[in-house]
Amino acid sequence: MKLSKEIQEKLICPSSKSKLIRKGEKLESISDPKFSYPIVEGIPVLINEANSLFCIDDFVNKINTTIDLQDLDKTPIKKFLLKIFPRIGVNIKAKKNYKKIASILPKDSKILVIGGSLIGSGMEEIYLEGKFEVIGSDVSFGKGTGLISDAHDIPFQDGTIDCVVVQAVLEHVLNPSRCVSEIYRVLSPAGLVYAETPFIQQVHMKMYDFTRFTHLGHRWLFKDFEEISSGPCCGPGMALAWSFVYFLRSFTSSNIIRRILDICSHLMTFYLKYFDYYLIDKPGSYDAASGYYFLGKKSQKALDPKELIELFKGSNFH
Repeated sequence: MKLSKEIQEKLICPSSKSKLIRKGEKLESISDPKFSYPIVEGIPVLINEANSLFCIDDFVNKINTTIDLQDLDKTPIKKFLLKIFPRIGVNIKAKKNYKKIASILPKDSKILVIGGSLIGSGMEEIYLEGKFEVIGSDVSFGKGTGLISDAHDIPFQDGTIDCVVVQAVLEHVLNPSRCVSEIYRVLSPAGLVYAETPFIQQVHMKMYDFTRFTHLGHRWLFKDFEEISSGPCCGPGMALAWSFVYFLRSFTSSNIIRRILDICSHLMTFYLKYFDYYLIDKPGSYDAASGYYFLGKKSQKALDPKELIELFKGSNFH
């Protein structure tokens, strides 16, 4: 398996919550043999089908779920075009936040990246060779996938992980609160969580998109964590640009026309993201951001609702 031996020993059955034993190319629950999970090309598929949108056979048969697997193998021409084509979004805080995480965590800490099939924006710091043990889990195969699992049932023993990263993931789960509870459970006593979740961003990843959060709504989601920092990570300029892109898209259902409109809208709005370097920490950005981040430490004391209201940083306009 792609996972280290130490991490393999910490895996549990997502259904029975008991330890797993390897039998050939399968992992089996020691408490109930009916719970058996395949290992596909060195990647364990640990899905509790009773509590997930996904089926184990999806991954055995390499069926597209949240990511188009064929799209991962881009041609050199497509890679070049994507590189020079102006992007409308920019994550202003991610790189700085990951550097902070790397400065807090001891060497060889175990970092679980939920949605880790691909390396997310600004994550390079935690992937530096020899610094941390990064476990990429996802509901799709990708270069970074070491484990197929659903965040509603994270298949690790309590207290196994030193840091959990959920970047652009919680909008795609059915029950964000349950997923955060699972994150809390698998974290070590002083473990860190880092999340980025959209507020003003249109539907993406097709049918796998369910939820948005305000800044305070995002903070309340992590009420069992002590805040280190939080706020907008993608600003109102990016939110405005995406709104214009989807405004134009709404005029057609043709893929060809949509691609043409996307090119036009990107060329017309890419500059808006640069305003966010100035706006990102302004009160208005707390009301109009494209997305928010939260960095926190596992705590034994939950946030009081009255304290939550006092954390409001937006503008005073009604």
